[in-house]
Amino acid sequence: MPKYLVLYRSEVTAAEQMSQNDPDQARAGMEAWMAWAEQAGDAVVDLGSPLGVVEPGGDGGDPIGGYSILQAESAEALAAVLDGHPHATWGGTIQTLEMLSMPGT
Repeated sequence: MPKYLVLYRSEVTAAEQMSQNDPDQARAGMEAWMAWAEQAGDAVVDLGSPLGVVEPGGDGGDPIGGYSILQAESAEALAAVLDGHPHATWGGTIQTLEMLSMPGT
């Protein structure tokens, strides 16, 4: 089954987001993520984690604030798993990259 690297982008870094949330907001955010993960079920290979920006740069887009690794039968099936994801409902964007097999393996 194909695996996908899912990158969560936002206008502010994950560290900034976490520092701006009070404990109730942080708890509500984690509850939303865990509810999504439960709904996604076996599609979740690695729920991932927030990421800190070490060196700014890249493509000039919004910073990557976190990642997950998911699996799905197709890009369409992956889109269904990501439908209603809390990161997108909060205004962030989600970038997906298919993990390709290494040549010769």
